[in-house]
Amino acid sequence: MSNSNKTNGRLKIILDSNAFFVPQALKIDIFEETKKLLSRNLDFILLSPVKQELELLAIKNSAKTRMETNYALKLAEKCKYVVVDNPENLSTDDLIAKVSKAWKSPVFTNDRQLRKRLKDISVPVIYVRQKSRLYIDGLI
Repeated sequence: MSNSNKTNGRLKIILDSNAFFVPQALKIDIFEETKKLLSRNLDFILLSPVKQELELLAIKNSAKTRMETNYALKLAEKCKYVVVDNPENLSTDDLIAKVSKAWKSPVFTNDRQLRKRLKDISVPVIYVRQKSRLYIDGLI
C-alpha cells in the first residue's frame, strides 16, 4: 500500500460501497461527475474490504438487492483494486478512514456517520447532495 496520493499527477478517490449504488438509484454517473467536480485526472480506488462487502450483499439479500449489487460490482470493475491488509480486523469504515488519512485521499460516500468521522480527521468527502449532484466537503 503506497502512502502517496498522487501517482502520475492523478488524485486517488476511495469509494465506499454505497457510492456504487448512486448511478442506478439517482441516475448520476459517479465517475464523470466526480471528474467534473474536481477538474483533474483521477484514479478511483476499490479497497478489498469494500469489494468483499459488495460481494456479501450480492449473495445474502433479496433478488432486487442482489440485482442492484451485481450492477454495483460491474461498476466497481472501473476502479483500481487495492488489497488492504487487516491484521487488526478493523471494520470497513475503520479501514477506509485509516487508508484515506494515510494517503491523504478523498472518499466518496453517502454514509453520514462515515462522512462525519472523515471530516473529523480532515479527510475530504464527496457525496450526493439533493439527490441530484455531487458535492465535496473539505479541501484537496
